[in-house]
Amino acid sequence: MDMMKTFSKKNLAISADDIKSDLSTDFLSSEKLLKIKPAKVDSTDMNAYSNVMDRLRSTFSSGKTKDIKFRKKQLEAMLKMYEENRDEICSVLDADLRRPKQEAIVFEIDVMTNEILHLLAHMDEWSTPTKPTKGLANLFDEVLVYKEPYGVVLVIGAWNYPIQLSLVPMAAAIAAGNCVVLKPSEVSSHSEKFLIEKIPKYLDNDCYQVIAGGAEETTELLRNQFDYIFYTGSGRVGQIVYTAATKYMTPVTLELGGKSPCYVDDSVDIGRSVRRILWGKNSNAGQTCISPDYILCTKEVEKKLVEEFKAVIKEWYGDDVQKSPDYARIATDGHFKRLTTFLTNGTIAAGGKYDPVDRFIEPTLLIDLNPSDPALQEEIFGPIMPIVTVNDVHDAIDYINARDKPLSMYIFTNNTKDKSLMIASTSAGAICVNDTVQHFASNIPFGGVGPSGMGKYHGKNSFDTFTHEKGCLEKSINFFVEKLGDARYPPYSDWKESYLTSLMKFRNYWKVPYFSQIVMFCLGIAATVLYQKYGKSN
Repeated sequence: MDMMKTFSKKNLAISADDIKSDLSTDFLSSEKLLKIKPAKVDSTDMNAYSNVMDRLRSTFSSGKTKDIKFRKKQLEAMLKMYEENRDEICSVLDADLRRPKQEAIVFEIDVMTNEILHLLAHMDEWSTPTKPTKGLANLFDEVLVYKEPYGVVLVIGAWNYPIQLSLVPMAAAIAAGNCVVLKPSEVSSHSEKFLIEKIPKYLDNDCYQVIAGGAEETTELLRNQFDYIFYTGSGRVGQIVYTAATKYMTPVTLELGGKSPCYVDDSVDIGRSVRRILWGKNSNAGQTCISPDYILCTKEVEKKLVEEFKAVIKEWYGDDVQKSPDYARIATDGHFKRLTTFLTNGTIAAGGKYDPVDRFIEPTLLIDLNPSDPALQEEIFGPIMPIVTVNDVHDAIDYINARDKPLSMYIFTNNTKDKSLMIASTSAGAICVNDTVQHFASNIPFGGVGPSGMGKYHGKNSFDTFTHEKGCLEKSINFFVEKLGDARYPPYSDWKESYLTSLMKFRNYWKVPYFSQIVMFCLGIAATVLYQKYGKSN
């Protein structure tokens, strides 16, 4: 089948060349399998995709996934999958990325477990209809916002955190009551195989499906009409996914990336700062979308950073980093080759060793770069850290604002004025002060802005992402309510216009506790008095 099949009039498609040049996806040969309860179906039979969609839509229409007890049961089964396969998860991550066990547990298993526990603890509350503030015109009406699932959603995972970045959004979609098609990354082939084998054993196959494959399969999959698409990866493929979604006006969340800056001044403890920066940079060998991409600092701070960098790397990994069991490897040969080209930029101030056979690249600092160097133009996504010298915080702000809005921004300072200035004067998906990456594990919104993505998740934001808020106004049709609003009917008059304007005018009712209840009580008394005075005589 032609790899360049299109899904839009713009002739945009996910091709092998597109993806192989992509930071986040490098389509390699993989088992092209489509899991259906749990038999294997050849994914080259593209009709199988429409069969899966029909099946999931039928299940969703039955209301099966809307039941809160059913959703909880599925999330509990997912937790059980983590618990019973903890060692195997660590093993497949080691096979794909040489991921140290501690990083596998902290970044993958613990993040997934805590996210599901949070969903389970609050699902009842989050799924309950809410009552927004009512205006005077709706005092006697029932105003509700119902929380309903979108329907059949597509989750496309990434290779750098192949388990967590697939299952965390999938869990949120399940919690919200959706049916889910999961497309894990085939680049991390051992993790992909794990998901293909395990998910059908733990989750309901009528509601949740896993589809494997590469560029051709993903392109064909995107031809189908989904009710929501959640994609984690790079901007290049994110644009393709977004274009595919527009055919059906499908809402999307795009978790992308970019060059996340890290500003460091001389007011902080440089030793502690370097440790936190290097932990965020070199975990998973820098293959993290929110790792600090480059450092902004003065020339004086740069000198201190270089010396501290060397000391910390030796403390953590010993004299030979390649022999350390605590340091991951680059995922693919193509990604490795791309990264090593950055080593020709500027001056290597520390590190710089690499081994193509082992796909090993030593933690490296680059200084004295030109603004046009690729290391300052492209997202690095590896253990190479350029340093850009600036004169002061204002210079740093100008540098950041002259570039695309990043997914994350890091500020290392004890200067409250400068910190507030940077937060107020720049835009990023999220900001972390005096640490790196840690914000990912909190319940604050996680997502990009502009080229770094759209939409957000984590905590309640995860549930809300996969939930449509359906407003509902229920009006009484009794005589009193009808008289209250009959000024809207023709023939029109100045008096009716003035009355309706007053009735609909926005008022800060929340400043008076129980304002609407008080008004209704008073109107009730007035109606009773009027009835007693005039009603009985009639």
